[in-house]
Amino acid sequence: MKVKVMGKAVYRPLLAMALLSSLAACSSAPKKGAVPPYDATMTTAETQVTTVGSEAAIKSFEDAARADPTRKEPWVRIAQLQFDQGQYARAIVAAEEVLQRDPDDLVADGVITVAGFRIANTSLTRLQGRGALASETARKEAKTLADTLRKTMGDAVLEDPKPKPRAPARRTRRTAAPAAAAPAAAPAARPASSNGGDPFQNLGGN
Repeated sequence: MKVKVMGKAVYRPLLAMALLSSLAACSSAPKKGAVPPYDATMTTAETQVTTVGSEAAIKSFEDAARADPTRKEPWVRIAQLQFDQGQYARAIVAAEEVLQRDPDDLVADGVITVAGFRIANTSLTRLQGRGALASETARKEAKTLADTLRKTMGDAVLEDPKPKPRAPARRTRRTAAPAAAAPAAAPAARPASSNGGDPFQNLGGN
């Protein structure tokens, strides 16, 4: 009995030392970084859109999406920014994330529709240039789709809005106009674009 009691007295301090060692190891292990709050990350991302550019803003919106995976707003902004950059495939992926959270989101539907059409339009143009589109049916279907998109979302949907370089103004020598010359008629004013360059203006809000 005495030996058994002595055995317990020896093993208890060893067990306590083992537990202390385990606790010390856990406390010294590196901890994962805390996820930034959703609202603060969204505010930072929106500020970055106008300050440091879209690429940094997209990364911050992705951080916001990780902070709250149930929210659609970060993915809406990612889809819009990717679309504005002409990254249509990525914009479609982000828009699909929106629809997983809100199947009725009209902006996401618009991004998928327009981005998908522009990808298809680029492919069709390339194929036509190679003589691969000999089918009259294919051309009619493409025209029908283009007309439908024009009526729904305006002319801006049909082409990438890329700024065109302005031609340098030509300097001409001024000459005196003949006395009998009649004043030139003013050129007719060009009609203002109804869509303002925004293919989503006819859609409802998200």
